[in-house]
Amino acid sequence: MPQLDEALPKYRQIANHLRDQILRGDLRPGDELPSERVVAVQFAVARPTATKALELLRQEGFAESVQGSGTFVADPHAHRRPRERYQRARDQGKIYPPDEYAVIVAAELVSLAPEHVVEALRLREGSSAIRRRRITNNADGPVEVSTSWFDGALADAARRLIERERIREGTLAYVEAVTGRRGEYARDRVSARYATAEEAVELALSQGTSAPVLTVEHILCDQQDRPLEFAEAVYPPGRWTYEQEYSL
Repeated sequence: MPQLDEALPKYRQIANHLRDQILRGDLRPGDELPSERVVAVQFAVARPTATKALELLRQEGFAESVQGSGTFVADPHAHRRPRERYQRARDQGKIYPPDEYAVIVAAELVSLAPEHVVEALRLREGSSAIRRRRITNNADGPVEVSTSWFDGALADAARRLIERERIREGTLAYVEAVTGRRGEYARDRVSARYATAEEAVELALSQGTSAPVLTVEHILCDQQDRPLEFAEAVYPPGRWTYEQEYSL
């Protein structure tokens, strides 16, 4: 169990820990959450603190109680944020939970990187880039389409990036191992728009190009503040939420 500090109320820190497990896929819809008594023992807090933590998860839609049975993980339709995937890969060596899998639909070296990729990765104009596109699925069908971009100079050292085979430990872990660079921090930009024709097909959207989708542009930087990966992810309607907590 993580150590609690005084930065946030203890019940919020406990709720944050359990929420992260849900978002990472370690706890799935229908799984039973620890009881108030167990939470109190695990985190060394008073019973009312544990009660408030589980109640917060219920209010947020991440948990639901069944009288006489316990508290269970609800299905909040939350997408897997990069942060949860990185944590899961580093903790367990796997980027996807058991009921999710990715299909690599493109893995190639693009001789002339698009302008927005050049800007995001801080490449020189006219540089090449590695493009790796995947469709993530679960039992209900496609839940995400994402494209990762890397500096084309990595093509020789990181050959797996341009092969249409899954990198089960995650592309970040692989690139870190090959280059010796380590992802230090990331910046995400979230917006919404209508699906493109290609995305409508890949995500099996019945509304076609009239379907609204959530988009996340993700830039990961290393210890020297150099971009290591630029990713563009698209999520279908009804399969995502956006949440942020901050102090006033």
